[in-house]
Amino acid sequence: MNSLSCPRMQKISVLLFLAWVCFLFYAGIALFTSGFLLTRLELTNHSSCQEPPGPGFLPWGNQGKPGACWMASRFSRVVLVLIDALRFDFAQPQYSKVPGEPPVSLPFLGKLRSLQRILEIQPHHARLYRSQVDPPTTTMQRLKALTTGSLPTFIDAGNNFASHAILEDNLIKQLTNAGRRVVFMGDDTWKDLFPGAFSKAFFFSSFNVRDLHTVDNGILEHLYPTMDSGEWDVLIAHFLGVDHCGHKHGPHHPEMAKKLSQMDQVIQGLVDRLENDTLLVVAGDHGMTMNGDHGGDSELEVSAALFLYSPTALFPSTPPEEPEVIPQVSLVPTLALLLGLPIPFGNIGEVIAELFSAGKDSQPHLSALAQASALHLNAQQVSRFLHTYSAATQDLQVKELHQLQNLFSKASADYQWLLQNSQGAEAALQTVIAELQQFLRGARAICIESWARFSLVRMAGGAALLAAACFLCLLASQWATSPSFHFRPLLLIPGAWGLGGAILYAGLLATTGLKLDPVVLGTMAATSSLLPFLWKAWAGWGSKRPIATLLPIPGPVLLLLLIRLAAFFSDSFVVAEARATPFLLGSLILLLVAQLHWEGQLLPPKLLTIPRLGSSSPTGPPRHSGAYALKLGVGLLLCTRLAGLFHRCPEETPACHSSPWLSPLASMVGGRAKNLWYGACVGALVTLLVAVRLWLGRYGNLKSPEPPVLFVRWGLPVMALGTAAYWALASGADEAPPRLRALVAGASVVLPRAVVALAASGLMLLLWRPVTVLVKAGASAPRTRIVLTPFSGPPTSQADLDYVVPQIYRHMQEEFRGRLERTKSQGPLTVAAYQLGSIYSAAMVTALTFLAFPLLLLHAERISLVFLLLFLQSFLLLHLLAAGIPITTPGPFTVPWQAVSAWALMATQTFYSTGHQPVFPAIHWHAAFVGFPEGHGSSTWLPALLVGANTFASHLLFSVGCPLLLLWPFLCESQGPRKRRQPPGSEAEARVRPEEEVEEPLMEMRLRDAPHHFNAALLQLGLKYLFVLGVQILACTLAASILRRHLMVWKVFAPKFIFEAIGFIVSSVGLLLGIALVMRVDGAVSSWFRKLVLAHQR
Repeated sequence: MNSLSCPRMQKISVLLFLAWVCFLFYAGIALFTSGFLLTRLELTNHSSCQEPPGPGFLPWGNQGKPGACWMASRFSRVVLVLIDALRFDFAQPQYSKVPGEPPVSLPFLGKLRSLQRILEIQPHHARLYRSQVDPPTTTMQRLKALTTGSLPTFIDAGNNFASHAILEDNLIKQLTNAGRRVVFMGDDTWKDLFPGAFSKAFFFSSFNVRDLHTVDNGILEHLYPTMDSGEWDVLIAHFLGVDHCGHKHGPHHPEMAKKLSQMDQVIQGLVDRLENDTLLVVAGDHGMTMNGDHGGDSELEVSAALFLYSPTALFPSTPPEEPEVIPQVSLVPTLALLLGLPIPFGNIGEVIAELFSAGKDSQPHLSALAQASALHLNAQQVSRFLHTYSAATQDLQVKELHQLQNLFSKASADYQWLLQNSQGAEAALQTVIAELQQFLRGARAICIESWARFSLVRMAGGAALLAAACFLCLLASQWATSPSFHFRPLLLIPGAWGLGGAILYAGLLATTGLKLDPVVLGTMAATSSLLPFLWKAWAGWGSKRPIATLLPIPGPVLLLLLIRLAAFFSDSFVVAEARATPFLLGSLILLLVAQLHWEGQLLPPKLLTIPRLGSSSPTGPPRHSGAYALKLGVGLLLCTRLAGLFHRCPEETPACHSSPWLSPLASMVGGRAKNLWYGACVGALVTLLVAVRLWLGRYGNLKSPEPPVLFVRWGLPVMALGTAAYWALASGADEAPPRLRALVAGASVVLPRAVVALAASGLMLLLWRPVTVLVKAGASAPRTRIVLTPFSGPPTSQADLDYVVPQIYRHMQEEFRGRLERTKSQGPLTVAAYQLGSIYSAAMVTALTFLAFPLLLLHAERISLVFLLLFLQSFLLLHLLAAGIPITTPGPFTVPWQAVSAWALMATQTFYSTGHQPVFPAIHWHAAFVGFPEGHGSSTWLPALLVGANTFASHLLFSVGCPLLLLWPFLCESQGPRKRRQPPGSEAEARVRPEEEVEEPLMEMRLRDAPHHFNAALLQLGLKYLFVLGVQILACTLAASILRRHLMVWKVFAPKFIFEAIGFIVSSVGLLLGIALVMRVDGAVSSWFRKLVLAHQR
């Protein structure tokens, strides 16, 4: 594009191109998420005895029975023994396949001999089933399934997003509502899922998988005494030894045989103590792989054992040779009806029909009618759930739902007819049973289709799209600095191809009648828009360009980046990322110091040929000595170390102790210590405010009466005062006198809202009037110089204006300096201006300060020290980047890769230093109540926004401030006047001059000498930052895909992916806002100069 192109269109093209690149990443993230993270809506409806699941009579045989609740209870008590990771073949009876030879001997086979003995001696009293588990096969999700009858997924979207407790209807809640005494012992996961639900509980930590015996021995200490006491109705014992043994040794280890033998003794002891009205249930929550892991969907992981036994006869027939396969969720409706409870509202399991037969001596007709009654109740409940769920969300397929409802209506009508005509209808009964079972299985299948299936195609497609977007960022960042780079095609080509791909996909769906999937539609548009750029890259490869031009990242930076990305594939390194990130950041700081000031001494020259900010032409000597850069590096390392003192330990490292400084001041007991800390926090706040004002004042950005400057002068102190007052109230609210508590409560609501409103007002004023210039002079002086322009009259185009702006700025500086010299005898002449040399940086720093105050309010008070360190670290890093980089030519401009990488690492380090971890338990939920101590009513978006702002504050601040990496070296040009470069001429001509002319530094106005290079530099900076962030989210997707069967996939890798994905979205939006702010300031500068030129011509 030639120099006569419109810079405004260039700015719009740059922003739209960056927005399109962000869209590519968003599409990849959405596609991968739709295949990896299993989601569903969590309903809070509850079943009750007063509300039958549907119209009709009570089940056959229940009419007139007092206290009948859907179905009369068959058992008064239940003992539920949950053996974690009890795979089906661990409990399967072992028989020799060849007569006369012993069965196959493996450590985990044939150790539960009591089950085999009971099945042989009392075949009508016991049954062993193969329990089919739904993935993900993790303990918490399986416990939810075993109590709710639903299909819990990784993300259960409920109203209360801050709680781990099960809010859905469940068996434990139904038992407590019915007044049953529930006693629990074992895995402390139940404590979080069912807080306060047990009449008596003995919890044991489940974290240490290396410990095989502590939990099991603790259970055994209380199990038999509790049974003998009789003070229970439901007894739950959750053993962990088998699961821990699998993780530590694997199922083939001799320790597994010992642990299973111990469980066999437990089962036998319970059987000996059972009474006739008690049902024994022995179940595994999931299986395990050959290595002892679980979490995926392999056959061994989803195959668990389920054993039922009662001293009284349960079944009319003997067990089949091959145990029946039943879904795990079928246990929930079965236990509910056997105990005389309502089936939980969200259950999609099917009752085990043979348990509702009238016994081994009952007539077949009566047994079939009892089974049909139980199945009909179950079907009514599932039909009610499907109707409620489909009304609340659009997850389920409408066509399949309609077919299922028709099937249920027919089966229900047939069942009601049989109740009226029960004689001689055995064939009809079997037909009704088959229809009801078909409906229940179809309902479960449609839910599984929507909720609990990994899509490897979508996961691979999402990862491929993310990789292509990263590759595009890498290539386009090189193309942007090319003199032949065109901006307009950035806007036209992707849009045309993307629109074509979306239209083609929509047309195919219209012709085939398939449902439109917005995720796939966005993916098709993104992929289509990428094609021309991939073709251009392929053509570049065809020209046999050197590999160095295709991979422009310097070797040391690339090595550090690869180390960081490789760490995402290890759960240990993900957990320890809070310690690894400062190490990588420190290494990069040392590299910057060496590259800028000790070139050729600390590192081999090969590693130091890194392109610098500025032109490719020969550069002059550095502006600072190596000692100056060394001081900056030492200061950065010190700040990094101090920020590391504020850390929160992940729960996977129990030996680690979190920093006590992350807690709010209200949690402190000592009044004097609290006051000292409060003083330190207020001191940090005041220091931050004073530092910003001094910096703005140094560059003359506080001398204008324009609204934004007045707000900086007076609004920021008011915001600081409001923040300090809120901290005082929040830290001492409990100590306030009773008569003042209402006032304190009101102020706790008003103050944070006022600070946020002030910050929003400041940002709006800054966007409205980003350029504030005031020129005051004494008596007018005749013009001593004219402005040279290539045109006569006012500027007629944007190119003309961009040419004349730097000359006007030089003319203003010289005229002001001349007036000052002429009026020295009369006293100083007042000349005030909102300095144009720092106009972009001043707007960025002001905007970041306005953002920092609301974000600081959402954190604990002592995090203000971290925010102070954040600003200091950023200041030192920017100066380190600018040191030794002379600005001698108008372009092209570029920001080194190591600067962008260091900036992204600082954002991650600040994330951890503010007390965050990429796991859901570490989220600062208290932020949702800042300014809203009474809650938000039914609103969920506002608390989610507050919590999100608290969590990703560092991502937002660093991404918005990213353009400072480009601007700061020009700003540092003001550190001393420079001799004006002489035009070519004879040496004698130069010597006769009495004094060399001194040129005032243009600083950021130098960027306007070449608007094309300025826009290209902003585009390149944005692409580089998106690349560094993009490869991180790409590494997370690959790690989650490859390790989806890993034990820690749902505990470490999936949360890490979610946090990285949301962090990328926040960072990309912040980056676009930061670049848009720079362009808004640039446009305002053009408007201001246009008015100045027109006034000059008049």
